[in-house]
Amino acid sequence: MSTSSFDFDLFVIGGGSGGVRAARMAAQRGARVALAEMLGTDGLGGTCVNVGCIPKKLYSYAAHYAEAFEESHGFGWELDKPRFNWATLKANRAKEISRLNGIYGNLLTGSGVTVFDAFARIDGPQAVVLKLHGEAGEKRVTAKHILIATGGKPSVPDIEGREHVIDSNAIFDLEPFPQRLLIVGGGYIASEFASIFNGLGAKVTQLYRGEQILRGFDDEIRHFVANEMIKSGVDLRLGADVAAIVKTPDGLQVKLQGGGEVMADAVLYATGRVPTVGGLGLDAVGVAQGKGGEVIVDEQYRTNVPSIFAVGDVTSRLQLTPVALGEAMVVVDQLFGPAAGKPPRSMAYDFVPTAVFTHPSIGTVGLSEADARQQHGEVTIFRSEFKALKHTLSGSSERTLMKLVVDTKSDRVVGLHMVGAEAGEIVQGFAVALKAGATKAVFDSTIGIHPTAAEEFVTMREPVKA
Repeated sequence: MSTSSFDFDLFVIGGGSGGVRAARMAAQRGARVALAEMLGTDGLGGTCVNVGCIPKKLYSYAAHYAEAFEESHGFGWELDKPRFNWATLKANRAKEISRLNGIYGNLLTGSGVTVFDAFARIDGPQAVVLKLHGEAGEKRVTAKHILIATGGKPSVPDIEGREHVIDSNAIFDLEPFPQRLLIVGGGYIASEFASIFNGLGAKVTQLYRGEQILRGFDDEIRHFVANEMIKSGVDLRLGADVAAIVKTPDGLQVKLQGGGEVMADAVLYATGRVPTVGGLGLDAVGVAQGKGGEVIVDEQYRTNVPSIFAVGDVTSRLQLTPVALGEAMVVVDQLFGPAAGKPPRSMAYDFVPTAVFTHPSIGTVGLSEADARQQHGEVTIFRSEFKALKHTLSGSSERTLMKLVVDTKSDRVVGLHMVGAEAGEIVQGFAVALKAGATKAVFDSTIGIHPTAAEEFVTMREPVKA
């Protein structure tokens, strides 16, 4: 398996989900593998573990407790007014992330991967130069194959007062807790943090210059969740953007384009992410990149330089952790063979489920109604909107929306969307059905679990009239 003329068979740049998975699995195939990550910054696990999926979901759980305390009165619980301790949440989150960093490290070293605490720069088609953390000078190593898995990072536009804003990496440890938080952006990161900090007790204003948040999701889902967020207290302003930010004794004065202002204690910019490619030496080695700096790869994640591969957010495809994991396995199987008795992995980007942890949350898989009409022509829509059983006693006005998009000709369910409690948990299971090609007739013949919200997906019988 190994190629003795090189120091390593595979050198992975980046210790996020995709990089760690590729390094670990390649080592288990018998390859000599190294991985470089600046451990003094975030630690192993990348954005998802350190400043993304995991801490965000933990903070979302924290925010839901405020709702739960209030809703418990309808179920007979008599509670004094609870008090939220921001410092405790931050400390407990940091402890859990540190634990996960250690698990990732143990997985790598236990598999025989050499881990460098270093910044890596590609120095040729099969060479990497390492600037080791805390050490003078550089170390050059060679590898038969190089994998770029450096992910992405938040992007903040060049506006007046830019020095006063924070990005989504910094929001988790913000000090002090912002009583007034302004969030700029309309994507899933902006919308999730708007819900989270609204739930934790901040007065949240969300600005988005577009006509509706969550562009790319089903239009009905977008409008529904926006209305639910507004009902819960988020001051959502569409068609709005920042002109300038000025620091004053009373906080940050955010001047809006077209007039008006908002006062805030903190301003979070969540206006997009860009590939982390700075200093990697891609230009020098001739690796092709797109307009946004993303690394261009083929279906096997190989760049135009045959010995260099790339996976995950640095390629700007679907920016989801499970997608990066799947891409990493395609590379490993291609280079070092599949696991015993298993066929080589392949990666498909249709029917990839995803969740948005707004309050209420979104779960979705497959095509939006608009995309389905474009791809399939005639579609049939099934829709159910209702108050969840819990809220018949909780006093909450939150409503749930479920939607099926069916290709009329084949009867195949090509899109499934939900806004409501535990939407991600529910949609994950239905994603298997859509991936397997389930028809509406199969849904209709499936017995629901009663009483649950999920059963609505198999009991909708009347299509929405065109």
